[in-house]
Amino acid sequence: MTIPADPRRFLYHPDGLDPDSARRHTAEALGRCDDGELYLQYTASESFGFDDGRLKTADFHTEAGFGLRGVTGETTAFAHANELSEAAIRRAAETMSVLDPARGARPAPPRRTNATLYTDSDPLSLMPFARKVALCQEIDAAARARDPRVVQVSVSLAASWSVIDILRPDGFAAHDVRPLVRLNVQIVAERDGRRETGYFGIGGRHLYELLFEPATWNRAVDEALAQALVNLDSVAAPAGEMTVVLGPGWPGVLLHEAIGHGLEGDFNRKGTSAFSGRIGERVAAPGVTVVDDGSLGERRGSLSIDDEGTPTQCNVLIEDGLLKGYIHDRLNARLMGAEPTGNGRRESFAHAPMPRMTNTFMLGGKDDPGEILERAGNGIYAKSFGGGQVDITSGKFVFSCTEAYRIENGRLGAPIKGATLIGDGPTVLTRVAAIGNDMALDEGVGICGKGGQSVPAGVGQPTLLIEGLTVGGTAA
Repeated sequence: MTIPADPRRFLYHPDGLDPDSARRHTAEALGRCDDGELYLQYTASESFGFDDGRLKTADFHTEAGFGLRGVTGETTAFAHANELSEAAIRRAAETMSVLDPARGARPAPPRRTNATLYTDSDPLSLMPFARKVALCQEIDAAARARDPRVVQVSVSLAASWSVIDILRPDGFAAHDVRPLVRLNVQIVAERDGRRETGYFGIGGRHLYELLFEPATWNRAVDEALAQALVNLDSVAAPAGEMTVVLGPGWPGVLLHEAIGHGLEGDFNRKGTSAFSGRIGERVAAPGVTVVDDGSLGERRGSLSIDDEGTPTQCNVLIEDGLLKGYIHDRLNARLMGAEPTGNGRRESFAHAPMPRMTNTFMLGGKDDPGEILERAGNGIYAKSFGGGQVDITSGKFVFSCTEAYRIENGRLGAPIKGATLIGDGPTVLTRVAAIGNDMALDEGVGICGKGGQSVPAGVGQPTLLIEGLTVGGTAA
């Protein structure tokens, strides 16, 4: 497949839908609404699963369709179909009749932007199939050659390429082409009958080339192997309330889940967030600044425009410990008297948009990471997290550590296994006692779930010292 001069050829066909009819049907269907849009999407995606020296799965599929949404007041009507045709849009438009006519002035359309945060090129077609399989084989062989304790290697490679058009009844139109790639390496190491797993993933909104560079995939092998070998030496985790040091980068997923969701506009409009009605109040320790920035180039959570056509931007949520704002889609911004922040996101054309994070992270401070460890004295150091559970209303969370260590007399001690961090986001923010100067974003593997929808997202933070966090352990 070659890259077409205009990627929108996948949305508009001579024997199907054309741009003029799409605009006309949008205006007719949504002319009586406060707000809304026709969202057209074509997506091609592929994935490869390589396990124990063999290609176990290879998948390629395409999908195209539209979502038609009308909004009046607080009421939303939404219809979708996996068919791009005038007839399908006319059928979907019948759903809009359940809405009352708009009574007030319609909100302004999104502002225009020429920003392009990633390439338009299709990563799926620019790399031959055989080369993708060969990379998986190369990684498998390299991992096994690294250490005789390696007993299992799993490699997955995935990419998608999405073309979207957003049409509004006021004549506004926006277009975007979104690439996304990802490489995962998982290694199982065994010693004396004990098996432990290590994992590393990397990706972003760019082409495959970066993942195919030897320096990149060799680092993935090294990181996954190092984690597996560290876990072979791990001892049972202690339990109780103690000082916790969180490493930079991926541990920001705790910030994303325990705090970020509570700053999304819909929860605050409904008063169900621990941060509702607290703009201007101190919600975190001095020095804590948290932003959501979807305008970073080629990051996994970045978008040139959100799924309503609003350009993304850097939104300061917490500044020096004070709550400054929430993240909004158009509906919640209008109802709360705020401006859209470029955070209206949807999983696909079959889903309505809602306020969602993009890349959410805490800015760095002035403390040296080594000195933070010394200040911690005794406690645990959490380098990487796995799964977790969060109650958005209260911010209460439970996160499991996939790589963690004891801190003994200000130094890293033995690795530990089975540690979980237990607490609530608002309280954790107030117990931040030191902020490192080593802020880092994650490697580009985050997936955010909300309301049954999943979207790619980014996280990040510097090294953090948190006092008095509950640790669930396995030590007797």
